[in-house]
Amino acid sequence: MFSDLDLHTHSTASDGRLSPGELVALADQAGVRRLALTDHDTVAGLAEAERAAAEHEMTLIPGVEISAQWSRQEIHVVGLWIDPRHPALEQALAEQAERRNHRAERIARKLAQRGIDGALAGAQALADGGSVTRAHFARWLVDAGHVKDFPQAFRRYLGKGKPAAVGMDWPELDTVVGWIRAAGGLAVLAHPLKYRLTATRLRALLADFSAMGGLGMEVRSGGEDAERLRHCLARAEDYELLASMGSDFHAPTDWQPSPGRLPVLPEGTRTVWDYAARELPRAG
Repeated sequence: MFSDLDLHTHSTASDGRLSPGELVALADQAGVRRLALTDHDTVAGLAEAERAAAEHEMTLIPGVEISAQWSRQEIHVVGLWIDPRHPALEQALAEQAERRNHRAERIARKLAQRGIDGALAGAQALADGGSVTRAHFARWLVDAGHVKDFPQAFRRYLGKGKPAAVGMDWPELDTVVGWIRAAGGLAVLAHPLKYRLTATRLRALLADFSAMGGLGMEVRSGGEDAERLRHCLARAEDYELLASMGSDFHAPTDWQPSPGRLPVLPEGTRTVWDYAARELPRAG
């Protein structure tokens, strides 16, 4: 049985391929009734998504996915039920956008050094006014014929250690958790297995995240099998973190998890949405 809830999705406001309205329509067709839009370091798509959700009689949960660092490791934190107009959050996301813009300029310079010109303008056109991400560069490299597909763009140019790779000085994890909490939101650790940490380091991350005020962790983020789900649920219990889940949807492709295809969690699981329904009046 599939859940009617998806708490991690992306639109063209960051690096997704569908507009916020198109994303909501796709989710509605798939039977999703509660949807969080969690674009990377921006809330620019929330207004359009909220209008579309109202038309489809769907509950939109205002969210964001913020990049952070912990122990020199890039970590992503999903903020759910945030106030997108909170001044501290607005200032924080403006700073994140500036970091992304600086990285985009450096990536373009590195690509130009490899004889690939026009990358910044091309990526900016794909971003359509939003912050430029590596995904926009990857799409432009494909469209311009420099690589055959999206994965090759990262293998050849954009991935860690590749010629156009640019490291980021993201804010510390506790700072990001603080931003989300200041905006009235719930901080959820995104896709914890994606970081490929050792068991010891994953436990250290979860312990720190919980101590910082993090409330939950994603136990489903699109592709977990039964064994990985059990592992995530056990770690969540170990560190008193509530379970969350989301497709991390970016684009309607054969390999990309889609909204509406997340199996329900085992009965009795302590979840962020149950917590929100009890503790956050606006979530009801």
